[in-house]
Amino acid sequence: MTTPTPHRPVAHRPADPRPADSQPAVPRSSDLPPTALRPADQVVPGSDGAPDGPTSPEQLLAALERTTDQIVGREDLLTRLREGRPLRIKFGVDLTAPDLHLGHAVNLWMMRALQDHGHTVIFLLGDTTSRIGDPTGRNTTRPVLTEQQIRENAESFLGQVTRVLRTEPGLLQIRRNSEWFDEMGVAGLLAELSLVTHGHLVSRDMFRSRITAGTEIAMHELIYPVLQGFDSVALASDLTIVGTDQLFNEAMGRELQVKHGQVPQTIITSTVTPGLDGGPKQSKSLDNYVGLCAAPEEKLGRLMTLQDELVGQWALVYSDLPLEQVEELGRRARLGGVTARDAKLDLAEAIVARYDGASAAQRSRGEFLRVFSARQQPREMVPLALRSPTMTALDLVTTARPELSRSEARRLLAGGGVELEGRRLPDPEELLTLSPSQVLRAGRRRWFRLEVADPPAPG
Repeated sequence: MTTPTPHRPVAHRPADPRPADSQPAVPRSSDLPPTALRPADQVVPGSDGAPDGPTSPEQLLAALERTTDQIVGREDLLTRLREGRPLRIKFGVDLTAPDLHLGHAVNLWMMRALQDHGHTVIFLLGDTTSRIGDPTGRNTTRPVLTEQQIRENAESFLGQVTRVLRTEPGLLQIRRNSEWFDEMGVAGLLAELSLVTHGHLVSRDMFRSRITAGTEIAMHELIYPVLQGFDSVALASDLTIVGTDQLFNEAMGRELQVKHGQVPQTIITSTVTPGLDGGPKQSKSLDNYVGLCAAPEEKLGRLMTLQDELVGQWALVYSDLPLEQVEELGRRARLGGVTARDAKLDLAEAIVARYDGASAAQRSRGEFLRVFSARQQPREMVPLALRSPTMTALDLVTTARPELSRSEARRLLAGGGVELEGRRLPDPEELLTLSPSQVLRAGRRRWFRLEVADPPAPG
């Protein structure tokens, strides 16, 4: 059998050569403000007056390992760090799930630590591969995204990741894989596919499971790992930091880089923790997560629902507290009662401060104690404008909480989670007569002050 001849590695292009009016409308690095969404009172590590961080390559790698599950190519990474040149860190997203939580941010903080030492994060918008859909973790074919969905999701991703990542020129680049895939053509794609065997692709656990279950695998899903792997070739990636579910795809990138004459990228997979409830990892569908862009009060309130036995683990992974303090928080949480509550408050304040600044974290802590310990209403509430002064309890809840389905709203009412002026509303069909300035609680931490429109004048 003839061994395929690797074609020439794709050179890094600093700019898209196509005319501006033909490029997809997604933001580039130059579109981002230098302090996009960063808390005003947060000290940026690596700047004047910032806390001291790791200085040597060995110290930096040790700091990364705090939240690392495994490192593929560890010695290669250490060699690259010792070389002293800026590393190219691939951060690829397929633009299908733009709502990020603390679990996603573990990778972002490792990239941020590298940025603080002068290394470059390449935020790769998978605008071509998003049209295919990453089959990872799925037993059915994923729906194809429209161009409008891709644009909107790209903007949402950028707004969220820049809460952690630095945006200075040289530290963050924004690329799109349509830059190379639009030019590759059928011949180029076939040349790339010739470097990978069918047996290798179907050895993936997910594909084997679907084959065993008799579930079809579309060809575009089968080649997705090859396309994601080729992104590493096109970017000449030195490092990528991903979840464990992406290890197969990024390992494909290492193999393709070798066949293209490049030094293979290092792969870091990050630590995964249970969700707030101690069950599976954080997920919006399971409501056991803390949103990356949630308001400070919402973050702290959700963190206070964390299972006591998880406090030490979450402190290690989601905070930047010293290890001695992490161990102390875990010890206090295991004691239970008020001691555990206070340990959880300390952790929640530290995590909120990391994203929203110390002042916001202190205010959120004080408000939590006032509302939930002293049983008082919050000082600030979301105004809820209503067009009619008369509606059912169910309609009131779905107006205040549009993200809930009607069945979810019914469960919230039946469970005693809705109060109007302190009176529980268990009956979803109860007809309410509403007045301005009434206070509605729709959930444990969701408070609203009603703004009711005047009824139309008769005649």
